[in-house]
Parts: sequence; structure tokens; C-alpha cells
Amino acid sequence: MEWKLFLTGLAGLLGLYLVGTVLFRPLKFLIRLAVWALLGAVLLAAANVLLGHFGFHIAVNPVTIMTAGILQLPGVVLLALINYLYMG
Repeated sequence: MEWKLFLTGLAGLLGLYLVGTVLFRPLKFLIRLAVWALLGAVLLAAANVLLGHFGFHIAVNPVTIMTAGILQLPGVVLLALINYLYMG
């Protein structure tokens, strides 16, 4: 009887571990995505403050925030270049 209880406990812990890892991976990705979005918003705000003196403005929307967040400084430069080329 004791071995059955011990094996059942081990099986339960293994199941809890497997369920925890399956549920934690998407949560980890969502947390990373939120950090990237926050970083992108900060970078775009800084770029708009610095470039605003020259009459240059980069639009702040979810696409530009994620571009700036994931690519970081090269992403902000890319957005500024695209804005300059298309907006004249």
C-alpha cells in the first residue's frame, strides 16, 4: 500500500511538472513581448523628443512599438528612414 501511494505521489509530481512547463512557456513569451513593447515605446519616445526639434516625428502605434522593441536601435533608425523616405 505504501509503494502505491509513493508511486502515485511521484506520478502526480511529474504531471504537475509537465503541466507547469507547458503553461510557463507561453507566459514567458508574453512577458518577453511586454518587455519588448515597453522598450520600444521608450525608444520611440526618446527618438521623438530628440528628433522633434527638427520637425521630425515617428508615429507611435503597435507595429512601430514592436519594431523598435524587437530590433531596438536599428529598428528606430529603420523607422526614421522609412518615415523620411515616404513622408518626404
